[in-house]
Amino acid sequence: EVQLVESGGGLVQAGGSLRLSCAASGFTFDDYAIGWFRQAPGKAREGVSCISRSDGSTYYKDSVKGRFTISSDNAKNTVSLEMNSLKTEDAAVYYCVAREGIWCPLRDPAEYSYWGQGTQVTVSS
Repeated sequence: EVQLVESGGGLVQAGGSLRLSCAASGFTFDDYAIGWFRQAPGKAREGVSCISRSDGSTYYKDSVKGRFTISSDNAKNTVSLEMNSLKTEDAAVYYCVAREGIWCPLRDPAEYSYWGQGTQVTVSS
């Protein structure tokens, strides 16, 4: 059974940092693309970042480039999202997602078969 378990959300002031982690199990880690989507109240889910485990390629939503960094730890089967210079508009529930294959689409959440339960990120002004 595929499981994605997020941790690391919380409350931070604007300009601060948070690190989200996703512990993955139940599948061959190297065969999947793993990423993060987020959803703010009243808004659609949007892709934030993704890492293709096959070659380590990383992808980011334009608004987070230079502020967020995605990385993976092969030994621990975890993917992390380091978020710096957080803005109030980054506040949302963040979901770890996974899909089989090397492609890392960020536009359509339906491309991802597996979702974690989500972790709340709150950014105060």
